[in-house]
Amino acid sequence: MNIRQFIAVVALSVFIPSCNKNNGPVRQAVSHKDDYKQAYIYGFSMLMNYGVMYAYAVDRNSGQFKAPFNQIYNEARVFTPKDTAVVTPNSDTPYSMLLMDLRAEPIVLCVPKVEKNRYYTVQLIDMYTFNYGYIGSRATGNDAGCYLVAGPDWKGEAPPKINQVFHSATQFSAAAYRTQLFGPKDMPNVQKIQAGYKVQPLSQFLKQPQPPSAPTVEFPPFTKEDMKMPFPKFLNFVLQFCPEVPEERELRARLATIGIAPGKPFDFDKLSEAEKAEDALGVKEAYEAIEKQRNEMGKDING
Repeated sequence: MNIRQFIAVVALSVFIPSCNKNNGPVRQAVSHKDDYKQAYIYGFSMLMNYGVMYAYAVDRNSGQFKAPFNQIYNEARVFTPKDTAVVTPNSDTPYSMLLMDLRAEPIVLCVPKVEKNRYYTVQLIDMYTFNYGYIGSRATGNDAGCYLVAGPDWKGEAPPKINQVFHSATQFSAAAYRTQLFGPKDMPNVQKIQAGYKVQPLSQFLKQPQPPSAPTVEFPPFTKEDMKMPFPKFLNFVLQFCPEVPEERELRARLATIGIAPGKPFDFDKLSEAEKAEDALGVKEAYEAIEKQRNEMGKDING
């Protein structure tokens, strides 16, 4: 099942309690429905992103696992329909994947010199799914270089031999490497380039003592069922690694009124029937809004 099918299943299988006018709990529970709707829209991409992070770097039995945090994993192949963790991956640019834990210190990404006629890119994505930077042919060129990726708490200065500093707004981040493949016989050349992608903590890059490790994180298991009404539990988990930005202060305050706040426990089963109805209606309307936006995006040409 690919991500789009997964989304459709989520939408079709969301449990919606009765909305009959004679149903007292539902009639009394509409006051926070729009808050749940807003929370779902706000958190949707973040939760899908967490699902990828969990499958790629946490759950070794996911069938999609790549490598632990801060270790790059090179794919000497093109992706197929069996690669379902991300939406519509390329089939002409073999991937290298990196999930970064930036809490203790920045991570340094070094890339080799790549021939001018070969396209490559390193896409940097934070937990909001915002693309905050690119390394590669179009952004930085095909020469060799080293780039520093820092989390929101890092206040240091860029050391020598660092070409550029990228700042992630969140404490975990992803880097998706794509290396152009010219044909099946070209794969050994791609592998040579992938072997030149180096990832190391800043302390190792500088040959200095390693700082104290960040606290161990208990990542909650995540499945498609968790994109339904229990979603606030996982959104609360993700938000603790996403420091509030001024533009979202009002929204975060609004979400706090329904128990959505960084690191706050959320147990759907302990909600009243009225609160469950609010959550369910909010999720339903939110997904319909997301689906409508998707269907109206762009223009179909030849299907």
